[in-house]
Amino acid sequence: MKRYPLWKYVTVVLALALGFFYTLPNFYGKSPAVQISPNRATIKVDAAMTSRIEAILKDAGIENNGIFAEGSGIKARFTDVEQQMRARSALEKALNPNAEDPDYVVALNLLSASPAWLTDAGALPMYLGLDLRGGIHFLMQVDMPGAEQKRLDSLAAELRTLLRDRNLRHAGISPTGKTIAIAFRDGDTQQQARALIERNIPDLSLVVEGETLVASLSAEATASLAKNSVQQNINTLHNRINELGVAEPVIAQQGASRIVVQLPGIQDTAKAKDILGRTATLEIRLVDETPGALEKALRGEIPFNTELFYERDRSGGEYPILLKKQVELTGEHLTDAQPGFDENGQPAVHLGFNSTGARIFRDVSRENIGKRMAILLFEKGRGEVVTAPVIRDEIGGGRVQISGRMTSIEASDVALLLRSGSLAAPMEIIEERTIGPSQGAENIKKGFNSALWGFVAIVAFMCLYYLLFGVISAMALSANVLFLIALLSILQATLTLPGIAAIALTIGMAIDANVLINERIREELRAGMPPHSAITAGYERAFDTILDANITTMIAGLALLIFGVGPVRGFAVVLCIGILTSIFSAVVVSRVLVELAYGRKKKLVSIAIGQIWKPEADTATGKKK
Repeated sequence: MKRYPLWKYVTVVLALALGFFYTLPNFYGKSPAVQISPNRATIKVDAAMTSRIEAILKDAGIENNGIFAEGSGIKARFTDVEQQMRARSALEKALNPNAEDPDYVVALNLLSASPAWLTDAGALPMYLGLDLRGGIHFLMQVDMPGAEQKRLDSLAAELRTLLRDRNLRHAGISPTGKTIAIAFRDGDTQQQARALIERNIPDLSLVVEGETLVASLSAEATASLAKNSVQQNINTLHNRINELGVAEPVIAQQGASRIVVQLPGIQDTAKAKDILGRTATLEIRLVDETPGALEKALRGEIPFNTELFYERDRSGGEYPILLKKQVELTGEHLTDAQPGFDENGQPAVHLGFNSTGARIFRDVSRENIGKRMAILLFEKGRGEVVTAPVIRDEIGGGRVQISGRMTSIEASDVALLLRSGSLAAPMEIIEERTIGPSQGAENIKKGFNSALWGFVAIVAFMCLYYLLFGVISAMALSANVLFLIALLSILQATLTLPGIAAIALTIGMAIDANVLINERIREELRAGMPPHSAITAGYERAFDTILDANITTMIAGLALLIFGVGPVRGFAVVLCIGILTSIFSAVVVSRVLVELAYGRKKKLVSIAIGQIWKPEADTATGKKK
């Protein structure tokens, strides 16, 4: 009788149990749902909003399977697609009376139908990619004229600071179209300013028109701006989505000024879509406190070089505030934004500026002590005053604090938007393609059938060729698939059609290890070794070959993972995980099953491993045939 270590039996049993537990959520499917998310950072959802949604659905006669808050949104689950569509229509009408300026994003979604006890234990289904679950494909156009205008506005602020620091007086700096006009009162000052600007701001080309210097972006600066704008927008979109935990988005440049965005396998489609559309930027302006100016603006007579905005109070109301058009500082000088609290224990956002931004902020605060300075947050083209404090003293050091009318959650959201970075240029969606759940279901069916029939063919061959050892190999192969799906679910990986192809490939590769083991056992039996010893020698001597073969495949998989993008990386992830699970299932799981079948027999005469062809000696020639 041959004894096999007890701990290996226990390890395999635990692995199979955990694999089954974490694979189970994938069999429950998805439930149709509606996702309600705020359309702006200044709007929040709370318990009162949950009650309001329940009341809206009840009044419309729509039954639901649960309404719950998750993150910054609310999700309502329904039994079928018809109820889901009716619910979206009712909620859209009730929550967004002004369709041109909606307060909430009401979007269709799919939620896991796993029971609560599985979800509470951390067992979640795999994400499905754009081609399997469905999702949204965006093609976004970067507004290059807008990028140039934004750059000119920034350079105008730098020009003011530069000339002020060198005590060169001018008669006004005003951006007009694609140029910046700098007026002077005398030619000598103009010449000094021209030399200073050419030396310190090489991005500008200068032309003299009388006593005015006309500055415009040089050709080199325009080309560099176009390239950098697209790249910064890509990085910004990556930062925003990554900080929100969106799984494996695809964000890539297409052509000179376009960006492709794919959002596959995400659970909060509405929130991710909302964040992509945000163009949150920070601007610091001075408040126009001229007597009577605000009253004129409210009557529609807005004074020259001013704009009318609104500031929220704690009760949710808004009151008007008149700001100067001149932007003193923008978010491009921002280096950090973190939520926190001020000296009075009130929620605040702590901002950090680079050296240029710190200098500008210091100069602005020093020259405007006693005046109000507004900090604006622009989202989707709409500006809202976050706070407009009175400047009490010069603010240096590059650290600024925004506090006032905000909650802790609002402070965190504002910090997230600012920290993720502002878009270098506005973008618009020029193409939106949605892959529906039905098309995704068809892809899943085809992919599943291809893997299933491949699995069946392999199992049939192994059982016919290796008999009981073939059955054991098939069981080990089933365990391999179980472990692979469980690990993908634990890692919350996104499964795509290339991923299903990788699973099919893994099935074929995994059986190679069992073939090597079975053939090695046959060789030992042909050499006259007893069955127990042949089994032990077969597993031990085949292991080095199995390891070498899988290491070389793993190297190729890691190369695809490191250098690949999009579907290629998805394929590589499944392939690399499949290699690890195939080694464990082929070497450990199958060995445990073999020991269960033969290990307790004291006198083992033969084993069912198929026909063993024994060479016979040719007595006449002394050769083998």
